Amino acid sequence: MELGLKKNDLRLSPYDPSWEKAFMNIKKQIIDCTALKPDRIQHIGSTSIVGMPAKPIIDIMVGIDSLKQIDAKLFTQLKEAGFLRLKVEKPDEIVLARFTDKSYSVKTHFIHLVEKDSKKWNDLLFFRNHLNQNSQAKEAYKELKQELVVQPGMEIQSYTEICQRYFESE
Repeated sequence: MELGLKKNDLRLSPYDPSWEKAFMNIKKQIIDCTALKPDRIQHIGSTSIVGMPAKPIIDIMVGIDSLKQIDAKLFTQLKEAGFLRLKVEKPDEIVLARFTDKSYSVKTHFIHLVEKDSKKWNDLLFFRNHLNQNSQAKEAYKELKQELVVQPGMEIQSYTEICQRYFESE
């Protein structure tokens, strides 16, 4: 298994069962650095869906009490686990990434800091669980992803937005 994508790279890797192990390893590192409870660290995104081709990046959702009152110490702790805060502006989450090296050109993991038990938290867990339990929905999403990635001129931002709209419609 090779994790990682360059900034504007768009490709899907066939499903790899080792993605779950990679998540469990990084979850342990996050717990060791932050003392977050295990239930606040969830594997999300396509790498968490059995049989789903995915961008080879492990998406991790970390539930915190409040985005408005986030403790700066948490960012220091996550940095110890290899994660850096990105300049992504989203009203309901803060995004961090882990890179292959100090060139910061290839991302291997994302952390999505969201408020635990918020709509965003619940929606992301529902989508993961729904696709893992519903083969028809999983196949439809898989076909969409595979069609998008081969479209001439498809860029990562458009791909992500279309997948997000699909997610919101499910």
